[in-house]
Amino acid sequence: MNHQALSSFIWSVADLLRGDYKQSEYGRVILPFTVLRRLDCVLEATKPAVLKEFEAKSKAGLNPEPFLLRKAGQSFYNCSPLDLVTLLGDQDHIRQNLYAYVQAFSPAARDIFERFDFYTQVERLAKANLLYLVVEKFANIDLHPEAVDNAAMGAVFEELIRKFAEISNETAGEHFTPREVIRLMVDLLFIEDDDVLAPGNAVVRTIYDPTAGTGGMLSVAGEYLLEHNPQARLTMYGQELNDESYAICKADMLIKGQPVENIVVGNTLSDDGHAHTKFDYMLSNPPFGVEWKKVEKVVRQEHEQKGFDGRFGPGLPRVSDGSMLFLMHLLSKMRPAKDGGSRFGIVLNGSPLFTGGAGSGESEIRRYVLENDLVEAIVGLPTDMFYNTGIATYIWILSNKKPADRKGFVQLIDASSFWQKMRKSLGSKRKEMSEAHIATVTRLFGDFTEAELVTVFDAAGLAQGEPQLVTGTDNLPTAPEGGKLKKVPISRIFKNQDFGYTTITVERPLRDEQGQVVLGLKGKQKGKPQADSALRDTENVPLGEDIRAYFEREVLPHAPDAWIDDEKSKVGYEIPFNRHFYVFEPPRSLHVIDEELKTVTSSIMKMLEELAE
Repeated sequence: MNHQALSSFIWSVADLLRGDYKQSEYGRVILPFTVLRRLDCVLEATKPAVLKEFEAKSKAGLNPEPFLLRKAGQSFYNCSPLDLVTLLGDQDHIRQNLYAYVQAFSPAARDIFERFDFYTQVERLAKANLLYLVVEKFANIDLHPEAVDNAAMGAVFEELIRKFAEISNETAGEHFTPREVIRLMVDLLFIEDDDVLAPGNAVVRTIYDPTAGTGGMLSVAGEYLLEHNPQARLTMYGQELNDESYAICKADMLIKGQPVENIVVGNTLSDDGHAHTKFDYMLSNPPFGVEWKKVEKVVRQEHEQKGFDGRFGPGLPRVSDGSMLFLMHLLSKMRPAKDGGSRFGIVLNGSPLFTGGAGSGESEIRRYVLENDLVEAIVGLPTDMFYNTGIATYIWILSNKKPADRKGFVQLIDASSFWQKMRKSLGSKRKEMSEAHIATVTRLFGDFTEAELVTVFDAAGLAQGEPQLVTGTDNLPTAPEGGKLKKVPISRIFKNQDFGYTTITVERPLRDEQGQVVLGLKGKQKGKPQADSALRDTENVPLGEDIRAYFEREVLPHAPDAWIDDEKSKVGYEIPFNRHFYVFEPPRSLHVIDEELKTVTSSIMKMLEELAE
């Protein structure tokens, strides 16, 4: 059964709830029962052995837990003889029996249902005489891993959460990231690490997501690594703020046999659940444009008191958008280069690329990552890729273990045209990247090459076939006689300092009513021309350029009496992504436009004449 058919089947439970529950409350029942049925099915085969072991060890007066885990073959167990199917055999006592069944789970699994506030829903269902009907629905679904693997189960949870978010006007994007975006990030994360991907190499690595949601990023990374190297082990760590998403993530990790204590609940920015821990790989899709006022006091305190010994040393972004705080949080979690280093991917909207002038928090954060040579690449994604927003988004790949050829450089890849239309829109998500699109972007990154899309036009201006991807080593296609080639850059490579500039303050003298320059009368200013604040201006001088030469060339010819106030000069960094991929197309000549207008006018006149007849 595919995940959409499965989620529609689970969704049919909503028909039972209609009337007794508001639409926005359906998820409170359906999500925990889906998790419960999944755990139920996972433990089904080992249940008899676990019960036998439980009885034997209890009689012997031993702590049964380690023995039960071994018998269950999972990182959780249930020592009750009941399950969802047997619960149906005693309709009159279903509420009490369901409680007893959930209480018999091991502590980590029990915590999942506490996070869902499951017992409140059980009481409510019992009062509405719906509990038996709901349990019956779920007892009839086969969620055994052989029928529904972990990847499909993750997709089911995402589908359900998206539906619940839509009907309750919540933002689904807060809970999870589209799978193809995660796949692209994971490809970019691992492509340079041959030792990890080489089959048979029994490496152990750690991966961390500070905004784990339902655990999709961690799951896809684990699946990717196992696919390439079954001997590799990836230990997963995460933190999640939303209780329901955390509960689903924890359930997923339990079933995968991951240590569930590595998944922490709470606000990553104000209460780091993995303080002082460093990781090999990291992935994150923090909320876009969400203000951090709630945690402002704690974050400012850490910035001011700990500086670079804390997480927010480089600077603080404006309170209206906290996404760059997550970028700095990940920087603080990088394993030192001498211990093997780290690489991480983070999804950000456009504003972290350019907001804030020289000296601002955002500019200082960009300055820190570029001057420390930490940015490997930034990939521009198509719009309409996420469930809750249609805006442009970018994947940043940062690393403190850059290969030699990448040192000192940043690769920008414009993948905004790499998409196909979805058969059916999901919220704001109307586009998706195909496997071929993901492979192309990964290849461009892996080859660390510049590239462009080349379209061949014939003499009549008609495109001949699909655009071709041409890298620096490829031969350009040839245009037919009278035709032309249209070249659009897709991948470009820049030096780190190409994104830096010095903002200089240009002053002009204050003049009195007679037009005479006003001079200072005392102190350091005595005898010096006074600046006129109304004529003050600033100029951004590229970092690689001599400031004096720039000033003499660009400013003095227009304002011979100007000077630079050196004390006000500041270094800034911005990454004007779109500007680097803009292709100027000259407008058509007036003659051509005139001829087109004449043609259109004459055809309109002809139509009017026909109507008049």
